[in-house]
Amino acid sequence: MEFTIKSTQPEKQRAACIVAGVYESRQLSATAQQLDSLSNGYLGKILASGDLDGKAGSSLLLHHVPGIHSERVLLVGLGKANELDGKSYLSALQAACSTLGSSGASIAALYLFEETVALRSVEWQIEQAVLAVRAQRFVPGKLKTGPDTPGHTLKKLALIVPAASAKSAAAACDLAQAIADGAELAKDLGNLPGNICTPTYLAEQAQKIARDLPVKCEVLERKDMEKLGMGALLAVAQGSRQPPKLIVLQYQGGKRGAAPVVLVGKGITFDAGGISLKPAAEMDEMKYDMSGAASVLGTLRACAQLKLPLNVIGVIPSCENLPDGLAIKPGDIVTSMSGKTIEILNTDAEGRLILCDALTYVERFHPELVIDIATLTGACVIALGHHASGLFSNDDPLAAEIERAGNAAHDRTWRMPLWDDYQSQLDSNFADIGNIGGRPAGSVTAACFLSRFTKNYRWAHLDIAGTAWKSGKEKGSTGRPVPLLVHFLAAHAAAK
Repeated sequence: MEFTIKSTQPEKQRAACIVAGVYESRQLSATAQQLDSLSNGYLGKILASGDLDGKAGSSLLLHHVPGIHSERVLLVGLGKANELDGKSYLSALQAACSTLGSSGASIAALYLFEETVALRSVEWQIEQAVLAVRAQRFVPGKLKTGPDTPGHTLKKLALIVPAASAKSAAAACDLAQAIADGAELAKDLGNLPGNICTPTYLAEQAQKIARDLPVKCEVLERKDMEKLGMGALLAVAQGSRQPPKLIVLQYQGGKRGAAPVVLVGKGITFDAGGISLKPAAEMDEMKYDMSGAASVLGTLRACAQLKLPLNVIGVIPSCENLPDGLAIKPGDIVTSMSGKTIEILNTDAEGRLILCDALTYVERFHPELVIDIATLTGACVIALGHHASGLFSNDDPLAAEIERAGNAAHDRTWRMPLWDDYQSQLDSNFADIGNIGGRPAGSVTAACFLSRFTKNYRWAHLDIAGTAWKSGKEKGSTGRPVPLLVHFLAAHAAAK
């Protein structure tokens, strides 16, 4: 798929399809007015007949409009005039992408960037347009063997902007392409079944990234983790025949010796809950429990592609959580890499066990900051649904920086409390800490558990249990929070 930035006027446009906006009450956008004038009022007559009212997300595809060089004109609804916001704009983009995908047009020109979107820049509009097109073209069922894989005829899309915005628009397009590449990698990994996407497979994908891009990769094996004393991670892995892996990727785009940003991604490639077995319904979706790991791989790929002037390290603790004769049991006590002892009260609270050892491990890199990403708790889904990822942090400026990046990427977070008041829920009579804190505030106590292992650096935790994938008819990985993480790193690099 090829994207170009152009400033071509509608009367000179010869793409197979021109896309222009219409507001409610059939009010034409500036481009639509030009097209209407070129067609001697043809568009106005069509709209007057009631075919399109301009409601956000509506669309009307017209063929062979008089006076227009292009074969097709696609009109998309923008909602109420002077009230175009991000939500309405994204609805219009979705309508445009869906119609273009089935229109038969191979080349299209998008004339939506003259419209003012409240609180959003032209660069944001460009980025979202590229991401929408890439998302529409993404095929989740890559293991299907039949001819039902949808075809896509659209090959080129011209993004028409004012000449003065061309340079910044091109940069936004490049950023969006890198985000899309990273998100698609995360989606592909997330959608793979657990019998294919094992810890070993994840490690192989990390090694492939290192071969293709300026990234270094190291994979620690079970014996390495035993020497490091990673008793919590190994305890989760002992119920599986798949060997655990600790994957370390290093991208050195910043100054030599500069403190890195470290991303830690939960890599449970299948989570049956262990002895605390999950219910059978929707257990297949537990293949997505490695979405944090997938997002780290996708983000590192985007960093290298964008050549960000920043040092970034990705650390992925990976294993399966299965019920076996050797699996950990409720009541068992294990010793983490930090030396803290942990009472296992529920084996299905395994993500925090593998993460705590990884969070201790990353201290050796003397990081500037650490962000962990994990499908950690169902409680976060209850709290925030599927729109925002939960954000916890021991550092207010870092939390604010992540929130800004999420808003800029339209991959939003909501900050949750991390007060000491919750820590007592993790008290244990037999070990330093219990691995669960009961039903109340489950996502908060999970973050409190992790915070016990992050005292030596600035840290944030993203609970993506509600945002990493969709269920139902649209089941599949979302690729989140790759857009958020790439925006964060790009802004962080620019600020430095």
